[in-house]
Amino acid sequence: MTQLFFSDYDDLDFPGSRPLVIVGAGGFGREVLMLVRQLNEMRQQWDVLGFYDDQRPADPELLHDLPYLGTVADLNATTDTVYVAVAVGNSHHRADVVGRLTARHLHFATLIHPSVALRGYQNVQVGPGSIVTQGCVFTCDIVIGRHVLLNLGCTIGHDAVLEDFCSLMPHANVGGEAHLEAAVYLGTNATVINQVRVGARTIVGAGAVAVRDLPAGVTAVGVPAQVIKQHAQHR
Repeated sequence: MTQLFFSDYDDLDFPGSRPLVIVGAGGFGREVLMLVRQLNEMRQQWDVLGFYDDQRPADPELLHDLPYLGTVADLNATTDTVYVAVAVGNSHHRADVVGRLTARHLHFATLIHPSVALRGYQNVQVGPGSIVTQGCVFTCDIVIGRHVLLNLGCTIGHDAVLEDFCSLMPHANVGGEAHLEAAVYLGTNATVINQVRVGARTIVGAGAVAVRDLPAGVTAVGVPAQVIKQHAQHR
């Protein structure tokens, strides 16, 4: 039986569509808006109120007729119950934004594109606040943590674990029994083969193939992936 671990607040009683705001008014924010509208075509479930971003958009016309509502601090200061989609591609920046959204009336939405066919899949767990975009493929016995981002066309093999705040860019691939620790970032077309463990906060560059375990807090590139940089510790 498929297990989808959505927000603890998904059973809140709204008379119609649930109110949703998108944090992040850049390109990925607009892609998340597209995802939400595609979900609404299947079943009307979200009423998108607008965008929040600490940086005011230079061209409001790019927000597809939705308003810019203010900064993250402004969102925290609101009083109405609302769902939040954090549309920030960088793992560390996304974790920072989530950590700042502390108001009790804010609840994180879990968004999974309708093309991601989960019915009949066995034991797939998706944590609250995660965003799974078009064309992603899961097999079975997979654990995906909170606030994980899977961009277009990613594949996740059996028994894989993706911890909180991992970010996979388009067409990244995670093999069976692989384990990505918290805030790992896989670039476009990067691959982690089966049974490989990638340490927390590590970046696997675009097109790289991790064929052996990688330590925490590094950047690795190439085929096979080799460590080229040690990151400063994030506080």
